[in-house]
Amino acid sequence: MKLKSIIALMIAIIFTLGVATMGLASAEVKGTITKIDGKKVTVKDDKGKETTVEVKEVKDVKVGDKVTIKDGVVAKDAPKKEEPKKDAPKKKKPEGC
Repeated sequence: MKLKSIIALMIAIIFTLGVATMGLASAEVKGTITKIDGKKVTVKDDKGKETTVEVKEVKDVKVGDKVTIKDGVVAKDAPKKEEPKKDAPKKKKPEGC
């Protein structure tokens, strides 16, 4: 009877850890890089929260870059394009005379 309880407990623990790991693996981090230490990158999001993530490869990024990190892969975000300023409406030249 004790053996069945231990086996059931082990199966429950393994299942719980498996589900928790799958949820964490797909997490996505977006923000500005504040620190790079080897393969650990610290990112500060728009709300000011800093998260340190271990990545597969740190390449072509530096402190201050806006990035998205998903599944250990760092992707540099494209800079937002500013809309061109609209000039004041041009006055029509008087016709005739």
